[in-house]
Amino acid sequence: MEDFISKIKYNFNQGSILSKLIYINVGLFLIVRLLSVAFILFNMNADTVLFWLQVPSSPIQLLYRPWTLLTYMFTHFDFLHIIFNMLWLYWFGGLFLNFFSERQLGGLYVIGGLAGALLYIVSYNFFPYFSNVAAHSTLMGASASVMAIVFAVSFYKKDMEISLLLIGRIKLIYLALFTLGIDLLAITSDNAGGHIAHIGGALAGILYASQYHKGKDLTAPFNKIIDFVVNLLRRKPRMKVTHRRAETDRDYNARKHQEQEGIDRILDKLKRSGYESLSDNEKKQLFDASKK
Repeated sequence: MEDFISKIKYNFNQGSILSKLIYINVGLFLIVRLLSVAFILFNMNADTVLFWLQVPSSPIQLLYRPWTLLTYMFTHFDFLHIIFNMLWLYWFGGLFLNFFSERQLGGLYVIGGLAGALLYIVSYNFFPYFSNVAAHSTLMGASASVMAIVFAVSFYKKDMEISLLLIGRIKLIYLALFTLGIDLLAITSDNAGGHIAHIGGALAGILYASQYHKGKDLTAPFNKIIDFVVNLLRRKPRMKVTHRRAETDRDYNARKHQEQEGIDRILDKLKRSGYESLSDNEKKQLFDASKK
């Protein structure tokens, strides 16, 4: 088990940002599921685990859980949900890295997730259709982040083609627009929040591609913030310098006298009870004294 964990740590540290994102999503999925099982076994509400990770649509609740703007985009509970999201992330993340850097992939993943969450919150509090559920609705999943990556590469390389089973060769941008159309038609479905978040991520990806064509990298400021936080956490503590006053002759004589009294007590004990009766500390003191 220890070798398995060590191997996972090694692969995580040595892997690309794409593999790191997948590892984080899968790892958090396993933790959430295991904690939920534990809660159920103790007759506790398993939804408590997700409560602290999902982003709420209520701005008031968000004030008390602002970190959920980040945690929600790595959180999954259903097996099929994480499978499809990770497959899309793996496929389109790989395509993205053909034209952009790993730092840009990581930055856009978070930007797309934030865009999806913000559009979800605004929509649920703006449209009257959601007024009955806005106070207690939540959102989770990497879909918005993945959509940002899909649309960024699709609109950056509009002529790129991919092969689809039973369909054949098709331009990537057509696949992206097809998924966007599905999301637009489904914003009043049971999973309205998810589809709205998809649209937010897609818009972030389109904006990123259009700005990148103009020479602007929207992930650059965000990555600078990440670098600052990481460097802050890694910063070594400053060495504490203490100033000691010079030892006077009187202090020196008093210290030497105290040390000699200690050695004398150890020698007396050695004579009375033998070497084995000495403690490890006493043996060390006697050894140090013999070298002086």
